[in-house]
Amino acid sequence: MSVLTAAARVHEEVTVHPAGSRRRRRILDDLTGHAFLIGAVLCFALFMWYPMIRGVVMSFQRTRRGETTWVGWDNYTRIVADPSFWTAWQNTFVFTVLALVLGYALPFFVAILLNEFRHATGYLRILVYLPVMLPPASALFLFKYYAYDPSEAGLFNAILTAVHLPTSEWMQSPRMTIPAMVIASTWMNMGSAVLIYLASLQNIPGELYEAAELDGAGVWRRIVHVTIPQTRLILALLAMMQIVATMQLFIEPLILANGAGTQDSAVSVAYLIYQHGFFQNDLNGAAALGVIMLLVLAVFSAYYVRLTTRKDDA
Repeated sequence: MSVLTAAARVHEEVTVHPAGSRRRRRILDDLTGHAFLIGAVLCFALFMWYPMIRGVVMSFQRTRRGETTWVGWDNYTRIVADPSFWTAWQNTFVFTVLALVLGYALPFFVAILLNEFRHATGYLRILVYLPVMLPPASALFLFKYYAYDPSEAGLFNAILTAVHLPTSEWMQSPRMTIPAMVIASTWMNMGSAVLIYLASLQNIPGELYEAAELDGAGVWRRIVHVTIPQTRLILALLAMMQIVATMQLFIEPLILANGAGTQDSAVSVAYLIYQHGFFQNDLNGAAALGVIMLLVLAVFSAYYVRLTTRKDDA
């Protein structure tokens, strides 16, 4: 059979049965898509769901000398009875609240300010985003040995001395430990939030601001009645993401305060998990503490989603 004859026959089959050909092509596309989806689900299950389930199981077990036994709620009662447990949760909640006051509001107003510039906008955005490109450990070491030096050679103490204010011991002071960590964390992570806010601000129609100006609205009233309502979804999303992220405070106390800090002023729940798992060789206690954190964040996320859904329906 010649090549031309075979080609003619294939063309005839496709012409005679176009519906069957399209059906086969659609099934093949569906199978290809499902194959990629199954691969992604398997990877997610292997690296996310399995460790999570394994951690929950370990929290009800005790492993000694290679032997694993079920102990029920003993790990939880032992962890809750530890005084460091309540100190860690208190420090974590204080850090989260301060991070919302500073690290949530400041990027929004910086984005509003940058949105008003008409020149050198690209340079300013790079300048704001630059700290995000630094490795977190490097940025925190800069704060620890350069900005938070307790002597007058430290950057912040030099500024306080220049304006004739009393200096601080920063990370050596139990009262200043958490505010100092909030400042460092805000500086490191602010750039990403600023760029997200900028993208949202640029989608607001200019006619809304013009109408507000015609009604005699000042800058603050335009922000309250135009900017905030138009960016409400982004504000809500970033608020939840920031709370979940700050509740998992770990690298800041680890580097800035060498772990727990002075008088346990920097110990967090995530650092306490690390301490139980790697210093005390108590993997089961660490798993129990991780499950408690998971439940707290899950309850908060569910409540937050329900609250925002009600507002959207209203």
